[in-house]
Amino acid sequence: MSVWDSIVGQQQVVEQLKAIASGDPKAIAQSWLICGPPGSGRSNVARAFAAALESPDHGLGDEPTKAAQRVLAGTHPDVTVLATNKVTIGIDEVRDIITTSEQMPSTAPWRIIIIEDVDRMLERTTNVLLKEIEEPSGHTIWLLCAPSAQDVLPTIRSRTRIVNLAVPSTQAVAAFLKQNGGFEPKIAARAARLAEGHIGIANLYAKNEQVMSDRDELIVGVLGLRRASDAVLLAGNLIDSAKAQAEAEVKVKAAEAEADFRRVNGLGAKDRIPPKLRGAYNAIAKKDELKRQTTRLTRDVLDRALNSIASVYRDVAVLQNNAEDSVGLINLENRSSITDLSVRLTRGGAVRRLEDIAVARRRLAGNGNPVLVFEALFCALIAG
Repeated sequence: MSVWDSIVGQQQVVEQLKAIASGDPKAIAQSWLICGPPGSGRSNVARAFAAALESPDHGLGDEPTKAAQRVLAGTHPDVTVLATNKVTIGIDEVRDIITTSEQMPSTAPWRIIIIEDVDRMLERTTNVLLKEIEEPSGHTIWLLCAPSAQDVLPTIRSRTRIVNLAVPSTQAVAAFLKQNGGFEPKIAARAARLAEGHIGIANLYAKNEQVMSDRDELIVGVLGLRRASDAVLLAGNLIDSAKAQAEAEVKVKAAEAEADFRRVNGLGAKDRIPPKLRGAYNAIAKKDELKRQTTRLTRDVLDRALNSIASVYRDVAVLQNNAEDSVGLINLENRSSITDLSVRLTRGGAVRRLEDIAVARRRLAGNGNPVLVFEALFCALIAG
């Protein structure tokens, strides 16, 4: 298993980065912007590239070296990853990581900084980062990740080498789930289809039956919208489900972080935390931090719900244009109801509802009240 085996459907990019990692170190660009839609694996590509750059075999071996394994596991001292569970990346976090970037690497050729979701930075925060991206230290490589180059300020974009990722095919995602996750072919195929090429969501659907069931209920609810009372009820159920999913995931992550903290510091599950470590340990499950993480994850669940709702009207458009044989349906299990909807709606009506979903997405991104946003959306979907 090489460092690149977790990358799905990006063969051209992998070959390009392999050649760069194994080439002349003096010719390597030091500021990169890895772009791809959600689920395309941009963070995984950044980690794999970092592993290849830090590995003695440049990531070309059949098995990862110890250095590469540490990079992929997130434990390499010279590779730092800034990943946020909050809605935005704070200016203090960026200042701290800039300080880290100026340090010489301790065991590897490069000091590598990976920033996931660089588009979550406010403009003021991005300006703090600009000088480092423009004139990085001679031993530092920056790997920034964003959905698209347009989501990043032009001043940052113009100073980076851009790598664009494609949306992996459903077949590629299903094959990955079967090979790496050990899922049954039917489960892998359905999860990949419903995830629309999003690797992370496909994996979530395959391993979490409740999340898959929640999606099924949402699709049935959307197809059953007839009255304003239906819209209000469906919006309330969706918000409650999103919050429950987010809270459960945050609790699991906090428990894992606490277990990792104990393991790293040589403590058993029931050992008392020494006074000198108590502050750091308590910060893991700090109430305000957990609340911020829950807010961020709730937004992610609702964003995923918007994608699922949009897939209904995508399928309607496919049927209206007699394109099922060429592109297929996403919601095959609901084909009968979607066929009925495609007869009731005009083509313009289907397009308008996709525009209504885009409006709801912008309102959520602008900190709109989720309940009101989805009530308004579902009422708009009912309207003639």
